[in-house]
Amino acid sequence: MINRLAHRGPDAEGIERITDGQVDIVLAHRRLSIIDLSDAANQPFRKDGLVLVYNGELYNYVSLRTALVAEGVVFRTASDTEVVLEAWRTWGPQALERFRGMFAFALYDERTRRLVLARDQLGIKPLYLYRRGDGVVFASELKAILTALGDELSVDPQALVASMLYYWVPDQMCAIREVQKLPPGSWAEFTPDGRSAVHTYWSITDVATAAADGPPMDLGDAIEDAVRAHMVADVPVSTFLSGGLDSSIVTVLAARSQSAVDAYTIRFRPEDNLFEAMPDDAVYARRVAAQFGISLHEIELAPDVAELLPRIVETLDEPIGDPAAINTVLICEAARAAGVKVLLSGMGADELFGGYRKHLACRLGARYRHLPSALRKQVIERFVDHLPVTAGGRGLREVRWAKRFLTFADAEEETAFRRSYTLYDEADLGALVSPDWGAHIAPTLSQHREIYNDTTLVDHVNRMCLADSRLFLTGLNLAYTDRASMAASTEVRVPFVDVEVVKAAFSIPGGSKVVGRRGKVALKRAAESWLPTEIVHRPKASFGAPLRAWVRRDLSGLIDDTLLSGQLVSDGCLLRTPLEHLVDEERSGRQDRSKQLWQLLSLELWYRHVRELGVHVGQHQMSETP
Repeated sequence: MINRLAHRGPDAEGIERITDGQVDIVLAHRRLSIIDLSDAANQPFRKDGLVLVYNGELYNYVSLRTALVAEGVVFRTASDTEVVLEAWRTWGPQALERFRGMFAFALYDERTRRLVLARDQLGIKPLYLYRRGDGVVFASELKAILTALGDELSVDPQALVASMLYYWVPDQMCAIREVQKLPPGSWAEFTPDGRSAVHTYWSITDVATAAADGPPMDLGDAIEDAVRAHMVADVPVSTFLSGGLDSSIVTVLAARSQSAVDAYTIRFRPEDNLFEAMPDDAVYARRVAAQFGISLHEIELAPDVAELLPRIVETLDEPIGDPAAINTVLICEAARAAGVKVLLSGMGADELFGGYRKHLACRLGARYRHLPSALRKQVIERFVDHLPVTAGGRGLREVRWAKRFLTFADAEEETAFRRSYTLYDEADLGALVSPDWGAHIAPTLSQHREIYNDTTLVDHVNRMCLADSRLFLTGLNLAYTDRASMAASTEVRVPFVDVEVVKAAFSIPGGSKVVGRRGKVALKRAAESWLPTEIVHRPKASFGAPLRAWVRRDLSGLIDDTLLSGQLVSDGCLLRTPLEHLVDEERSGRQDRSKQLWQLLSLELWYRHVRELGVHVGQHQMSETP
């Protein structure tokens, strides 16, 4: 297992086994040295009866160390690892509420013979666990468990159906039936008699509710403090700089804290930008870098996608169909080759501050539903349905958006929000999969409805932001960022995904986030004191990829040979006729099906990979109905 995770920590490794007749504990660790680079801070870290393996960083470890010294604790390293261990010894589970950072750890107490697992408040760092007999197997990545115990495990059809719906697996599920993810903001304990319990120490729902009931906090101060806190390291810290608002904020504030900051940006081939109708974000990144004296490294992405995709699928652990993971892997590899271990990202700002087009679209949808039905159905929808998504070799982005908008504009709030970012409606997904898999669609939709409605927040925008923070942020963006960056032996930190920034974000009314046709307004107002107007108020540009160009050109052969004639079809999980229809719609230009095809191809490659590891897949030998 530890060899399989070598990429997460190439600087040191260690294994500790403890056997005393009642328990048998094996703890292993791969280290990426960032704070206290000495060997004394290597792990497993043993001290006075406690043994710790820990992944992540505590950004407030210095102040916690000061408090612990006042309690009489004597430290032998300058590491945050020792602070985690002594904080637990001194304060027990209450230590978790004091931690500001990203972390997952396992701690064994030789005196009580109790094993504790814990995960950070917002689920930035992963922790998979598999209850095996009277024991537990756990790891930072699912692939470690699959490599060791794959033939004991089986795929979870509901999670795979969810991956098709969302194009990622929600953090509340796992693609492997017997494996769980320790929930964000929780800790679990395991005792020698086989008993276990999971406890919650922090809930974003509760925090958001309390913040919304209180006075608005100073957002600028919270963000400045978070970026400053995230700079703590004994190695240089660099940043992602796309030229968009979020990464520009993080980069400029980082440059204030550290005299010399390097930044990394990406650009795509001009022909790919044209086909996708994508803006050239590198232009804005150059402007920010030039104005603030930041050393900018530009990386042109022209990857061999057909060759790279299988590696990305294996890296991501679960079927995640977002091509942005490729961007992250390649930019982190370039940074690592230049000697960089730590980068800051603007991830999380869109979820917290209403920055996605879906937030604006759902607000517009609420107004659209008030138009006369005849105008909507007979005029607008008919007109848009007949528009092509490409013309003359150029993507028509506005047409794609209009078609997407009309798939959910008539629905009620929760359904509209789900349809604004998922890939299928219930009937279309049901027609694509076997009846056995189709039975999992309704429970998946029900779970989304329960999570969305699990709040007393009164305004529409903040309800969407909370749902995104619990689903989209953890299940997709934080998941692929961790796996993709650690695959390159780099650590990506996310200052917006910070407990204090979260409080500030939900203290702001939704009406100050989405105003008219503008999103993320509260953040833009705060940013006006940091950035030039042309950056603050530039059109929204996502951290995406020229997906349609890749699907139409680079992956055409793989779609024909690997997906249409693939294992999912032969096992009866996907039905070939509707799958061929999706491909035809994309290639004819009638509809944009690039996201669906990328996700399905990723799912096929993942499915093949876990079969090779011995994981049971539950074949369906059935013929598709007419």
